[in-house]
Amino acid sequence: MARRKSPPRTTRARKTAAKRAAAVPLKPALELIRERIDAIDSELHGLINERALLAQQVGISKHASGQTVDFYRPEREAQVLRMALERNRKARGPLRDEEILRLFREIMSACLAQQEPLKIGFLGPEGTFTQQAVFKQFGHSVRALPLTSIEEVFHEVEAGTADFGVVPIENSSEGTVNNTLDMFLTSPLGICGEVELRIHHNLMGRMAALGEVQRICAHPQALAQCRGWLAENFPGVEKVPVSSNAEGARRARDEEGTAAIGPTAAAELYGLNILVPEIEDRADNTTRFLVIGRKGSPPSGQDKTTLLVSGAHTDAPGALFRLLQPLAKHAISMTRIESRPSRRRKWDYVFFIDVEGHAASEPLATALGQLKGQASLCRVLGSYPRAIL
Repeated sequence: MARRKSPPRTTRARKTAAKRAAAVPLKPALELIRERIDAIDSELHGLINERALLAQQVGISKHASGQTVDFYRPEREAQVLRMALERNRKARGPLRDEEILRLFREIMSACLAQQEPLKIGFLGPEGTFTQQAVFKQFGHSVRALPLTSIEEVFHEVEAGTADFGVVPIENSSEGTVNNTLDMFLTSPLGICGEVELRIHHNLMGRMAALGEVQRICAHPQALAQCRGWLAENFPGVEKVPVSSNAEGARRARDEEGTAAIGPTAAAELYGLNILVPEIEDRADNTTRFLVIGRKGSPPSGQDKTTLLVSGAHTDAPGALFRLLQPLAKHAISMTRIESRPSRRRKWDYVFFIDVEGHAASEPLATALGQLKGQASLCRVLGSYPRAIL
């Protein structure tokens, strides 16, 4: 009787290994994913630390004893954010553009604040839309200084107490904030940037039911932006204008029957319930803010310039037409024009003009040279990166 041949050693080893593997339970898919996330987090952390060290070296190479404001470059930050936005669009997410921009803004903010945070004055108090604009532009690694008026924001930046200021300039529904424009007639400050913020107004209060609302407090701009909704839903309720939406929220916290209009941040800060969200009349309601500072910035590649212009006789026929001819001649796109009293004599006006391009770049540089030759006043208030989102 023939003897059965033993299987090759390699075959026996494979079978033994297979039995042992079968005895060891496989890791659940979720656990494997979490391990991969932990590995990526570790890698991200290392890269962020490396970026912070490089940012620190940039600061040292510029000026070893400089302040944080000396290292802040709005044109460079705008370029970094645009590159991040382009990468995200090429990759098609999955994170939204706004989320990617917020992440990179916070990374840059933290890297810049390694020595000391930037000091940013804004129209306060805390919990206002202007404070939201500060964080959108500069990130949360700054020292936000709430101030009581637009005039005080300008004065604190002029004095150097604040490195920059953020002030509202216009709303898509209600138009220009004239107080901000008028400050440029006497202030030496310039415009360093712009921020566009979608404005969502919420009705908030301590009460649980809408029937308990006896009065509604809000900034006049907020009341105007919600005029239609308020007329339809609270026609007989008193509307009380106050100095800021945060002040309205404070009154809603302290007064029985008082509701307020404002951002979610104000509701959280003052412990109020959101009674009705997003009550603004227009879904695209947006406010534009200006960043003001003591020095300008080089071209970023996608810039705007704001001009303060006046002719010798603004009331003469065709005066404005002749004043704007150099812009038309050189195909400069004008995005906005506002007139304000010059304060020199009655019925005399100056014009605030926003145009595309940087004052140091062509063709705008040539156009400005010609404009200055025929204007009694032509001041470049600032060339700055155009708002990204």
